[in-house]
Amino acid sequence: MTPFENPAVAQVFDAYPPKCSKRLLALRQLIFDTATITGVGKLEETLKWGEPAYITAQSKSGSTIRIAWKAKTPSQYGIYFNCQAMLIETFTTLFPGGGFKFEGNRAIVFDVADALPKEELAFCIAAALTYHLKKPRAPRAKG
Repeated sequence: MTPFENPAVAQVFDAYPPKCSKRLLALRQLIFDTATITGVGKLEETLKWGEPAYITAQSKSGSTIRIAWKAKTPSQYGIYFNCQAMLIETFTTLFPGGGFKFEGNRAIVFDVADALPKEELAFCIAAALTYHLKKPRAPRAKG
């Protein structure tokens, strides 16, 4: 398991209910493992809106990913993407009915009783971590 460098993030994980904490720690590790495979450089782990967030601060190649458990849905946890990045729209097209439960245009939510679909989710994480590398660039003006 990747050690925590930010004690505030570790405290958030410690505050989650044990079943959810275990699932979120597995999700956290999948994010770090996927970052290594994609070669985006070291991730910065911080808090955004009080939730663990993962940023490609070194390479600036990706869009921020957050993970969280919310008390209003105690049997669920989720992975959150920038709603303006069109990532969820892409995932719904690529994985229609493929075991993901989408929350609007910003999240994939999971039930704590279900197994994590690691292969499909790693694809989604990689897409977010490399998002800025794949965006089309406007042509440069001549002159």
